Amino acid sequence: MRKALAAAAVAALIALLTVVARPSTVSIPKADAKVAPGVRVVGNQLVDETGKKVQLRGVNHSGAQYACSEGWGIFDAPATDATIAAMKAWGVNAVRVPLNETCWLGSTQVRPGMRGSTYRNAITAWVTKLTTAGMTVIVDEHWTQTDAKKATDQRVMPSRIYSAMYWRSVAATFKNNPAVMFDLFNEPYPDNNRDTTAAWKCVRDGGTCPGVKFVTAGMQELVVIVRATGANNVILVPGPEYAGSLRRWLEFKPVDPANQLAASVHIYGLPLDSPYRDQARWPEIDKVAAKVPVVIGEMGDTDCTHRFTDKLTKYADARNISYLAWGWVVSDCADEPSLIKDYKGTPSGFGAGIKAGLQKKR
Repeated sequence: MRKALAAAAVAALIALLTVVARPSTVSIPKADAKVAPGVRVVGNQLVDETGKKVQLRGVNHSGAQYACSEGWGIFDAPATDATIAAMKAWGVNAVRVPLNETCWLGSTQVRPGMRGSTYRNAITAWVTKLTTAGMTVIVDEHWTQTDAKKATDQRVMPSRIYSAMYWRSVAATFKNNPAVMFDLFNEPYPDNNRDTTAAWKCVRDGGTCPGVKFVTAGMQELVVIVRATGANNVILVPGPEYAGSLRRWLEFKPVDPANQLAASVHIYGLPLDSPYRDQARWPEIDKVAAKVPVVIGEMGDTDCTHRFTDKLTKYADARNISYLAWGWVVSDCADEPSLIKDYKGTPSGFGAGIKAGLQKKR
């Protein structure tokens, strides 16, 4: 009965949300070039095109979520062959590329040369360059808008109107490249960042939610929008608390006709902190990982060491759980935290641990 009701709800959403998504008039570049193996979900594992298990072990290439909105570029960390070479020298096999919704959609509030087709073509070229180099890529909805103003930060939830337009375009752009995965929303935190039933319902179903002043898009409707484009790429779905909790993920898992969902979680050590900084709660991750693939989309030590992430990567490696460290950008290792001191790939105090672990696993 529950499955039948869920299927009926999804069918109703398809009719509604196809209309919601239709206002997008952005042009869609093609992204067909690919050397990295396609990734898909089989049971609780990510596998490649031959059926071999895949563990994504990589980094976040930070910058495309803010540089365009701030008006000084499209990328912060260079999107170049030299960057790819440095990442590969570390043993990276996957890169998460955070994006800006307003820049992708082409708002005139963003400076010319950093918005619309220029932004989309630059991102598409970078993603294609990465996958051609053999790396799996995750694109996400990172900085978003809730009204007519440009995206200048991450929001509590995605907007029903703008996120529909964004994912309709992004999914259509990359649907021909199975080496690209879709991370539906960076870090939801409705109901005042609490791990409540109301928060979980908001993340899945959207609408009017506690602690949110606009009508939100739930992960279920975004799954429908992505699939309506014909894209069968793997989709990452977060939970609440800044994507920090998986406690009720299986209970609130969206319905996906392609059965290609993975669970997204972000984990940080002190002083930034997140729910799974508490290792006593890691069995909650095990419970989800027994049913679907789990991807730690962001992780890091925010005290410029690698004491916490050494434990986390050892735990993940033992379970074939994927992880991507934050972030490949020259910045404050505590504030970001930054993996590198320069764009040659010299590791920070935190990055040294990540690099050693990636190279050991290779």
